[in-house]
Amino acid sequence: MESDSSVLDVRRRITAFVALGAAVVTWFVVAPHVGAVGLWTAVVVISAGVLPGTLLLVLIALPLSRLRWSTLTLVALALALVALGCSEAGWPLPENFAKLSAAVFAGWAFLYLFESVGLVVLVAAIIPVVDAISVFTPGAPTNEIVKHHISIYNHVAVAFLGPHGGAEQLGPPDILFYALFLGAAARFRLRVGWTWLATTGLYAASFPIAVATHASGLPALPFLSAGFLVANGDLLWQRLRPRQ
Repeated sequence: MESDSSVLDVRRRITAFVALGAAVVTWFVVAPHVGAVGLWTAVVVISAGVLPGTLLLVLIALPLSRLRWSTLTLVALALALVALGCSEAGWPLPENFAKLSAAVFAGWAFLYLFESVGLVVLVAAIIPVVDAISVFTPGAPTNEIVKHHISIYNHVAVAFLGPHGGAEQLGPPDILFYALFLGAAARFRLRVGWTWLATTGLYAASFPIAVATHASGLPALPFLSAGFLVANGDLLWQRLRPRQ
């Protein structure tokens, strides 16, 4: 009975992934041809629809995070090469999804370095500070790229398309740690669904905040870490607090 249930779950996931993937790809093909809309309408479409719909694919594919480290690493490298090849060939759509997938598999491979949930919490506490320094400090890597070499960022970032070709973007580290935290929630038996909802929701909130503040660059990892910690705070406290 358990074997039959497992097979049924796999089939359901494959069906859901294919159906949602087809819808997401269709939107990415159609979006550039949709008529122009107002700035805030485009932001709402991306934040409330395109971003969650695209990242829901990661949640559906989450069981793949249990593959061997070597397999995950090889898949990530292969997808990175596919993205590079698509870039050279001038195929932006497959390039975008290859970059997204490569970062996701890299995040799941990176998770193998974390033997305890405490290390995940430590990273969740550190990366917001590092990301903020990198974005806001003049001369720091992200600040320098966003202000003076934006073409480099556009080349490596994952785009979430809005109507008439508008887009919001997340960098490879943003996707990598997103996959890592989601994988950690599954591995350490935290709240997977709430983790997806909180991290995706706060990522979505970062887009209108960036537009409203006219920021040339906004660190996304503080939103991600906050989502992970808020969704699992009580469970993490129970696991990490000193025992009598």
